[in-house]
Amino acid sequence: MKLWNHYHTPHTVDEALQLLSDYEGRARIVAGGTDLLVDARAEIAFEPHEALIDITHIPELLNIRKEGDHISIGAGVTHTTIVKSQAIADGATCLVESCGVVGGPQVRNVATLGGNVAHALPAGDGTTSLVALAAEVEVFHEGQRKWLPVCDVFLGPGRSLLEIGRDLLLGFRFKQTGRGEATAFKRIMRPQGVALPIMGCAVWVKLDPMSANYEAARISIAPIGPKPGRASEVEAELVGKAVNGDTIESVAAFAQTVLHPRTSKYRATEDYRSEMISVLLRRTLTLATERARTGTAVPEGVGV
Repeated sequence: MKLWNHYHTPHTVDEALQLLSDYEGRARIVAGGTDLLVDARAEIAFEPHEALIDITHIPELLNIRKEGDHISIGAGVTHTTIVKSQAIADGATCLVESCGVVGGPQVRNVATLGGNVAHALPAGDGTTSLVALAAEVEVFHEGQRKWLPVCDVFLGPGRSLLEIGRDLLLGFRFKQTGRGEATAFKRIMRPQGVALPIMGCAVWVKLDPMSANYEAARISIAPIGPKPGRASEVEAELVGKAVNGDTIESVAAFAQTVLHPRTSKYRATEDYRSEMISVLLRRTLTLATERARTGTAVPEGVGV
């Protein structure tokens, strides 16, 4: 079963870009291959890919770096590497929690956060956290390297801004949490560990200096629509309110009135998923609030 004709292992970004140019759109980028190779096997009746360009030998794309108050993650960094990063656990706890529940250990050992985003998976656990972190993504697009808000890469389910065979996703960056700030991620799914999530929720909160009121918030719940985004109406409802359980309950109830997930034969009914919105918000807001108050964050629910 032949899936490709040529296989390349460039050692720099420039080499990878040159190969993409040489193949004029007929090559495919591969890292963990957990999506690409499955798709290739499903398409075996068609012609094999002309070439695969393996980016896992490019040092620039394999690093997690702290740069001032920001954290940068290369597109080739695996979920397991993210889960084991103390810098991300401390400064972006939700991302460790979301990457730690992707697939099983074997999948997490090879699958990359960059691959999930490049394939435009709207309900990707890591993507949900990146949205709550207000992350930016670095891409080579339209002939130049540029930084874009992560949501700008998504055009719809499986539809990416990045042109297959010509563009390249390079990495991510986001501001780490500071004093009075914290994040959390939770999801609900069927018991079998590799099923699609019914719904996931990531939140970032900032408390005022006295920890009395919510000063700012970012909330991402997915999948709600055809591409990831923030629940801006729910954020506005939370900001300025007192930091207590009553506020969290009222905001969770409010979210059900403004967010309208559709029925999905692969996930659950609209009514069930609507109920899960309040459940997830209650859990994540409670956890993130406690972390922001104490300044201590230990990731929960992370696979091994």
